[in-house]
Amino acid sequence: MDMELAARMLDQVASVPPGFVATYGDIAARAGSRSPRLVGRVLSEMSDDTTGWHRILRADGTPAEHLRTEQIGRLVAEGVQVTRGRVDLGRFRWRPEPA
Repeated sequence: MDMELAARMLDQVASVPPGFVATYGDIAARAGSRSPRLVGRVLSEMSDDTTGWHRILRADGTPAEHLRTEQIGRLVAEGVQVTRGRVDLGRFRWRPEPA
């Protein structure tokens, strides 16, 4: 694994503020990768509770299936509305200002 790319991905995940979400694809693009799946791998292997992993969702606004209950609980605690297991990306997606 490219550790520099992984570090950029983790930095991007950490930049998503409480109350907002991003998709795996958003994080990949901001880190300079075309692989949303790699973001998932990096999060599964290298993240901890301080990274904000729970703010990263699939492109359809749903959480990872195996983390669903915990992820939704954390998002709701931050004020993110989850309806029928899905977050409205139009409302809660983090769109940082261009550098």
